[in-house]
Amino acid sequence: MSQAEAGWGAGPSARYEALADRFRPVFAEIRATAVERDRTRRLPHAEIGWLREANFTTLRLALEEGGHGASLPELFALLIELSQADSNVTNALRAHFGFTEDALCSASAAWRTAWIARIGAGETIGSGVSETGPAKVGAFDTVVRRRDGTAVIDGRKFYTTGSLFADYIHLSAEDEAGGAVTAAVPVRAPGVTIVDDWDGFGQALTASGTATFADVALDPALIKPDPARFPYAMAFFQLVHLATLAGIGRAAAEDVARLVAERSRVYSHGNAGRAADDPQIQAVVGRVRGNAYAAGAVVLKAAESLQRAYDAHRAGDGAAADRAATLADVEVNQAVSVVTDLVLQATTSLFDALGASAVKAGLGLDRYWRNARTIASHNPRIYRDRIVGAFAVTGAPPPRQYRVGSA
Repeated sequence: MSQAEAGWGAGPSARYEALADRFRPVFAEIRATAVERDRTRRLPHAEIGWLREANFTTLRLALEEGGHGASLPELFALLIELSQADSNVTNALRAHFGFTEDALCSASAAWRTAWIARIGAGETIGSGVSETGPAKVGAFDTVVRRRDGTAVIDGRKFYTTGSLFADYIHLSAEDEAGGAVTAAVPVRAPGVTIVDDWDGFGQALTASGTATFADVALDPALIKPDPARFPYAMAFFQLVHLATLAGIGRAAAEDVARLVAERSRVYSHGNAGRAADDPQIQAVVGRVRGNAYAAGAVVLKAAESLQRAYDAHRAGDGAAADRAATLADVEVNQAVSVVTDLVLQATTSLFDALGASAVKAGLGLDRYWRNARTIASHNPRIYRDRIVGAFAVTGAPPPRQYRVGSA
């Protein structure tokens, strides 16, 4: 069934349905085991492997590079569909798709060629950016030192989302002089340890735990020539979260509608002999679905701004590219509070349609709220309205990056 036939609206391009049909059988397999995996905390190693085999991880590469030549709106529409199957999997691939944008936008032809080849061959990249502890914003405790002509890494990272499933960790660090360093570290390199110690109540299967680097020798060719990220990075990474939320909203809407249709028990003070015929319950289902629809529409509209930023960057007009990236940040920041509120409301109000039955563990409906609440807590939304307001009132551009290499 197409997106339009399902009532979610047409895809972002004329070819979108043909592109999405390649992956929908995999999405369906992923969704079929999502509740069981969430209950037993089984990490989605196999599920991410299925996506690799289907070349989902190469979406943004050109056909001749082993990819599908997907535009950014097409990518985000597919991420909504993947999140509808399991939001954990989308989150686990977030760093990989961001690193792909880094490769596509790199000023270094050698770096770009090497990493497009690796990504095209199915290799994937996880996150090794964030740290906990005393390091100030703009600085890292993880250090890359030179020892006998070899680069050696020592440090500790947290929120290493997706790295347990990946071939490389995208690392942000400092050199001995305090300069910024970004590199791709093989996850199986001696001295690299990744632990699944993320204990949040949501997004539990993303492997967003700790990675340590103890005297890890690094091939200099894996150090990025320019440590800066692609110009629309902040907007991109935040929009992945919003696409994830939109997918959660769609899944919640479909599940609550199905469960109401199947429900035989009625409320003693209800309005019909069957829950499915009760107009008040139908209104709850409709509200959940409307919120999910609006969230997806906002995400796809914001994705158009990222495509404009990418196109301007590739055209080589520095001023136009910088302006387009700034406006992409504005559009995504404008979307954050709206999409977050829509999906949190949807994943809360769905319980009003089913009563106490909705909290049964076997249904897994609680995971929608837990996952949405966890995603909504990234890069707190309390700042987003202020950032947009400052732009509207004074013309102040949103912060492009909080740290070199940050997500």
